[in-house]
Amino acid sequence: MTADTGRPNVVIIYADDLGWGDLGCFGAEDFDTPALDGLAASGVRLPQWYSNSPVCSPSRASLLTGRHPAHAGVESILGGARHTAGLPPQPTLAGALGERGYATGIFGKWHLGVDPAYGPLKRGFDEHFGFLAGCVDYYSHIYYWGEQHNPLHDLWEGEDEVWLNGEYLTTVIARRAADFIERNAERPFFCYVPFNAPHYPMHAPEEYVAQFAHLPEGRQMMAAMVKAMDDGIAHVLGTLDSLGLRENTIVFFSSDNGPSVEERNWLNGEEVSYNGGSAGGLRGHKGSLLEGGIRVPTMISWPARLPAGRSSGLVGFMADVVPTVLEAVDGAAPADETLDGSSVLPLLAAGEAGDDRWLFWKHDDQLAARHGRWKIVLDACDSLEPEVVVPEGLYDLHEDPGERHNLAAARPERFGRMRAELTGWAARRPS
Repeated sequence: MTADTGRPNVVIIYADDLGWGDLGCFGAEDFDTPALDGLAASGVRLPQWYSNSPVCSPSRASLLTGRHPAHAGVESILGGARHTAGLPPQPTLAGALGERGYATGIFGKWHLGVDPAYGPLKRGFDEHFGFLAGCVDYYSHIYYWGEQHNPLHDLWEGEDEVWLNGEYLTTVIARRAADFIERNAERPFFCYVPFNAPHYPMHAPEEYVAQFAHLPEGRQMMAAMVKAMDDGIAHVLGTLDSLGLRENTIVFFSSDNGPSVEERNWLNGEEVSYNGGSAGGLRGHKGSLLEGGIRVPTMISWPARLPAGRSSGLVGFMADVVPTVLEAVDGAAPADETLDGSSVLPLLAAGEAGDDRWLFWKHDDQLAARHGRWKIVLDACDSLEPEVVVPEGLYDLHEDPGERHNLAAARPERFGRMRAELTGWAARRPS
């Protein structure tokens, strides 16, 4: 238990482009993820949890602010140039916990602004180690993006550039997060660990790649990268155990969006489309408001308060994390009307799915909403490619989680009611 107050420590682990079907505890059968499978077994598995966006930066903004991307001021993927602005000044989970006496640290991918005025140290974190753009080479830690930008080194300790040439970044991130936990074992802490795995470029140490020689090339690299991340998570969780902190530490794990089919840059420089990630039978990928783009593998463990080994029917999204954590810390949900999320702590503790609630999404020209078992999509794409694959769709997710059977024509009254709710919400968003 945390030494001074008994308040829980908080560890949030965020994967990057990890699909709903890329973990053993979410159905992957071609490779195992023992650390994450064990984490799920120690807490509550959340198979109906969503990102607030199908792409990186907005989903991270919602996670840290408790707001929809439009309300947080980040609705699209941010660039990597040194002058790139990002998350506007506003309260964050790190800042709120810092005000409550928590040590706060981030280790990994920020992607909410490269300019120092928008960096983690200006958004509530005491410590920062990692990179600021959307992706880097795992060994040189250089950011590059096709022909649009010159290669740019992107690894930082606080606001100071550091060089760890040749060190595999997934392993380094885990090691630095564990070190932060060790140094702050005598006070409550918030440790945010946004890995860049398994986002491209597809890099992994040979000892991991060799474990999956039996898999097709794309899936082999995915398995290797996820396995390295799983080992890093095992190190973080093992550190909590060794310090006697695991019982009263909230550990939340999720992914920023679904699997990507973008062109991936391999070590030899080849750029080809990629199909190594799995949405676990869901339709759509990163960039899509269909389920495969926004439903993400999620679990939460807090042995002191939450049941173990449970799979919940709770429907929630990333904006719920801030109010849920603050209720765990303060004993009451925050009375903050600027938050779009809601605390789900009582439902998690009671093992209840809760009443039906409306969840809304907008990404570019795509719109989507879920209410209970029903979901509506407008102008939905399959991925980051702009082609619309479902102009108008209505799906019963209880019977058809893969969104194969469009019921918009068969259920016109329900579709019309949901369309009115969705378009009304979209019209009320900030312009």
